[in-house]
Amino acid sequence: MSVPYWVEDAIFYQIFPDRFANGDPNNDLDGMEPWDSAPTSYGFKGGDLRGIIQKFDYLLDLGINAIYLNPIFQAPSNHRYNASDYLKIDSKLGVLHDFHALLEVAHENDVKVILDGVFNHCGRGFFAFNDLLENQDKSLYKDWFHVLKFPVDAYTPGDTQDYLSWWKFKSLPKFNTSNPPTRHYLLDVARFWIDQGADGWRLDVPNEIDDDSFWLEFRQIVKNANPEAYIVGEIWEMNPRWVGDQHFDGLMNYPAREMIISFLTGKSNASQFIERASKLLTIYPRENAFANFLPLGTHDTERIMTVLNKDLNKVKLAFLFQFVFPGAPSIYYGDEIGLDGSADPECRKSFDWNSANWNIDLRNFVQKMIHLRKTHSALRRGNFTKLLSDDNRSCAAFARTLGQEKILIAMNASATRKSIRLPVGELGLEDGLIVHNLVGEGEFIVSGADLPIVLPASTGVILK
Repeated sequence: MSVPYWVEDAIFYQIFPDRFANGDPNNDLDGMEPWDSAPTSYGFKGGDLRGIIQKFDYLLDLGINAIYLNPIFQAPSNHRYNASDYLKIDSKLGVLHDFHALLEVAHENDVKVILDGVFNHCGRGFFAFNDLLENQDKSLYKDWFHVLKFPVDAYTPGDTQDYLSWWKFKSLPKFNTSNPPTRHYLLDVARFWIDQGADGWRLDVPNEIDDDSFWLEFRQIVKNANPEAYIVGEIWEMNPRWVGDQHFDGLMNYPAREMIISFLTGKSNASQFIERASKLLTIYPRENAFANFLPLGTHDTERIMTVLNKDLNKVKLAFLFQFVFPGAPSIYYGDEIGLDGSADPECRKSFDWNSANWNIDLRNFVQKMIHLRKTHSALRRGNFTKLLSDDNRSCAAFARTLGQEKILIAMNASATRKSIRLPVGELGLEDGLIVHNLVGEGEFIVSGADLPIVLPASTGVILK
C-alpha cells in the first residue's frame, strides 16, 4: 500500500483561486467584478497564482502545511470545472512560470500542493469536442465522447440530448475513457502535472468514471511519477470500494462533516454521533481512514458559519472536532476569519484582506487548533477510543492514544453547562492524576476510575 506518510500530518487549506488574492493586475481583464462585490456564478474577481504567493506568509502564520487548489487550467468559467486546455494554466491566473514559482515557495516551506483533476468531463472549448462540433460524424474525435446521435448540438438551451454530459449540462461533455486515445490523453495530463511538481490530485466526481481499470492505471501512472503523491477522491458517502491499491489513498470525508453538523444542530444525539464516528474509522482500512480529507466547508457547501447560524461557540466546536478526528483537516479559505455564505455562488466570495473585518477570536482559535495538532502526535496518528455518549446531556467524549500519549476530547453540544464523568480507568489514568485543558483554562483530577469535568455550553475540551 502506498498511502503517503505525510498525509496524516497534513493540514490543508483549500483555495478557490479566483477569490483568494489578486497578485498580478496584468492578467486582469476588463469587466471583472469589484473584489468586495457579492459573488456571482459567472463573474471573475481577479484572484491568481501570484496572489497566493504574495499571501503565503499569511498561510504560514496560520500554520497550514498543504494546499488544495480548485481547478487552475484554462477554462471559461470562474470555477474552471469545464477545462478547455488541461496542459495550460488559465491565463487569468498566470502562466506556467507562476505555477512553478508557487510550488517553489510552497516546497521551500514544506507545504504540499495538490490539484483538482476533472477527468470525467471537459468544457465545450476543449479541442476534441470543438472538432466534434465542427465536423460532426466526420470528426476524428467523435469516439472521445459518448455521442448518442448526430448532429451534435451543444448550444441550444435545454438538457443534453445528443451526447452524454455531466448532469445533462451541455457545457460539460463526458469523456469516453474506454477509448484508448482519450484514456492516453487524460493519463498523460495526470502524469504531466505531477512531473511539474504537484504533490497529488483531488479527483472531481471520480465515481462517474465507473471503470476500475482506468483508476488503477491512473494510480499507477501517478505513483510511478511520485510515490508520495496523494490521491483523494470526491466521494460524498461512505464507500470503501473507492480506497486501496486500485483506487485512491483517501476520500473527501463529507460524512464526517455532516456528522458533526448534525450533532451540533440537534439533528442527531450523542450516541448517534459517536457511533457514526466509529463507523467512519472501521469501514475503511486504517491507513485510508487516516488519509481521508476532512472539510468543514468546500466550494460545494454552505460555509460553516452559515450552517451553524453564526453561533461562534458552535463553529469553534466544529473546528475542535475537525482537528482531533483522524484524517487530514482542511480549512476552506476564509472560514478561519468567519466568512459566511450559503450555497454556490455565495460560498465562493472573495477573501476579505481588511483584518479589521476578521473574526480574530475565531482565527486565533483555529491557529491554536493547528498548533495543537502539530504538537501532539496522538491527534494525528493515535488510536480512536469511545469514552462517553450521553444523550440526555448532549455530551460525547473519546480519546486519541499513541504510546504513552493519551489525549481526551469531550464535547457539549447543548445550550447549557453540563457536568459529566469520563471513564478513564481502562486508559491507565490513575486516581489523583491531574489533567490539563489544552484549549482553555482549567484542570481536572481523576477520581477513582472516572474523570469528572464541567463543560460550558457549546464547548469542548482537549485534556492531557
